[in-house]
Amino acid sequence: MTDGSQNIQVVLKSRPDGWIDEKNFAVRAAPMPILADGQVLTRNLYLSCDPYLRGLMDGAATYQPGQDLEKPIRARVVAEVLESRRPGHRAGDLVWGFLGWELHSLVPETETLYPVDPSLGPISHFISILGMPGLTAYVGMLEIGAPRPDETVFVSAAAGAVGQIAGQLARLHGARVLGSAGSAAKVAYLSDDLHFDAAFNYKTETDITAALARHCPNGIDVYFENVGGKTLDAVLSHVNPHARIAVCGMISQYNAAQPEPIFNLGKIVRNRVKMQGFVVGEHLAKLPEFTQRMSAWMGEGRIRYREDIIDGIENIPRAFVGMFKGDNIGKRLVRVAPDPPVGQ
Repeated sequence: MTDGSQNIQVVLKSRPDGWIDEKNFAVRAAPMPILADGQVLTRNLYLSCDPYLRGLMDGAATYQPGQDLEKPIRARVVAEVLESRRPGHRAGDLVWGFLGWELHSLVPETETLYPVDPSLGPISHFISILGMPGLTAYVGMLEIGAPRPDETVFVSAAAGAVGQIAGQLARLHGARVLGSAGSAAKVAYLSDDLHFDAAFNYKTETDITAALARHCPNGIDVYFENVGGKTLDAVLSHVNPHARIAVCGMISQYNAAQPEPIFNLGKIVRNRVKMQGFVVGEHLAKLPEFTQRMSAWMGEGRIRYREDIIDGIENIPRAFVGMFKGDNIGKRLVRVAPDPPVGQ
């Protein structure tokens, strides 16, 4: 594996200025990594496209370090161990971790690799519903939102990687669930496949506040926030006393030159609303418990999930940019190598 054959990487070539563009990336050949003691060499299988990566591409550190130029984009990856000089990992192991948009990764001794159990579902699920996106929905909806029977829950970007799970978890706990999405196909997915109680296309609504009034005549008790901007402002005009807002992300603002103003913040005080942002990386201790519960719910048919998988490492820039334009339903992944045979 270290005979001089080439690796392929997708690197950040330039900082985005406003909207992310395919020209900000480059697909390049690189030497194959050479192992040292304590390291692991992986063959990467599935690479994750996540909206939060856009913020890191500006270069500034947030809750994670900024993305360096001319380096592979650091993201969640499902991989097979090819070679290991680290105790606890051996060739053939399936793992996931924070690796890179590349065909092979050299994993340092300090980087954690998490086991992938194919008996729990497709291995891609470990960076989607059984991984961080699923855990994000689990923590945000059940611990911060804490929906109760007969309450009204609204989820924005509800057909996305996290939103589709968050809404189903609320229904599982007896709430009435409304979702918004950006196409007729996504709205149909929410209503017909995931059985949300109601859904609407925010792109065809001329007034989000009026749409929420129509679909939530008794107000909103829990809001799972994925969008920000005008949607958040509209929600604040409908929150009930003691409503809870779990702030997962604000995708409408990630490519904006200037953030949109919020005018209804006074409703948080008047209605004693809890509005809490959270970062799922601070909740990794819950991952084993979550994985078992979620795999059981899926096995019982109580939770459904859709992945949007594009093939080929050369297509990652297009896949990532397209995600911000809303051309995916479900979790966007890029498959760069075939799954190993079961039982290998």
